[in-house]
Amino acid sequence: MSVACKQLLQHDVSLSDRTWFKLGGTAQNFCAPNDIEELRAVLMWAKDTGSPIRMLGGGANLLVRDGSVDGLVLSLSQPNFCKIEIEDARVKVGAGVDLMQLSRDCSYQGLAGLECLAGIPGTVGGAIAMNAGGRFGCIGDVVERVRLIDADGVIVDCSAKEMQFAYRRSSLGGRLVIGAVLRLRQEAAVVVKGRFQDNWRYKKESQPLAAHSAGCVFKNPEGHSAGQLVDAAGLKGFRRGKARVSDVHGNFIVADEGACASEVLEVIEHVRSAVESHSGIRLDTEIAIW
Repeated sequence: MSVACKQLLQHDVSLSDRTWFKLGGTAQNFCAPNDIEELRAVLMWAKDTGSPIRMLGGGANLLVRDGSVDGLVLSLSQPNFCKIEIEDARVKVGAGVDLMQLSRDCSYQGLAGLECLAGIPGTVGGAIAMNAGGRFGCIGDVVERVRLIDADGVIVDCSAKEMQFAYRRSSLGGRLVIGAVLRLRQEAAVVVKGRFQDNWRYKKESQPLAAHSAGCVFKNPEGHSAGQLVDAAGLKGFRRGKARVSDVHGNFIVADEGACASEVLEVIEHVRSAVESHSGIRLDTEIAIW
């Protein structure tokens, strides 16, 4: 390992404070590069050592197991990856930009298209990777192009069509999101702001936003709502230790103070099994589990 690369890497870094669940273990190797060249250096180190790469965005759609996470955990949280440039209705953003703040700021300026993401946490990079969204729309709806970097440090721009956005997925081809251009629409600020506030109000009333959770745990099976399937199986409030199914929304698992990742995993597996027994439908997780 080069001296420069050795200085970039941190070891045994706690990930619990970097996730919305506020639990989980440590990263064996962690790096928050300052720029593209530092990112290239650690990507080459990962390739040379055969280390798997895990991208840590806002930690909102993630459960980190207890213990140590192997490989390299990357965070594009430094200023060079968090820039926002607005020209007319085109918004150029870095992968580390906070999604909720971007949605709010654009909406309040009369730039329409992101108000559908009100109340959805995370970063732009993570949102694009999983095509984040909800009943009001997805980020893929407004993507013009995405900037990606591969394991060799080669940067490529892909169109929205090439990204093949679908329900909770996009086509990264093993590459990492480092930025994007979003095509929004100019409308009256008071109108867009009103839609944003309506969407935010709906989120607050229907989801346990103040609790430690990771958003929706399960994907909605085609033609069904995962939350409704959990409700129908009588699982709201089901608990293992300090982890429980939310009383507000059946597709949220809440980690109360003192919870550990293994308890959340027990709740996930119990819910999956109980829903399958009740409805014959097996739920797939939407959250990433490291």
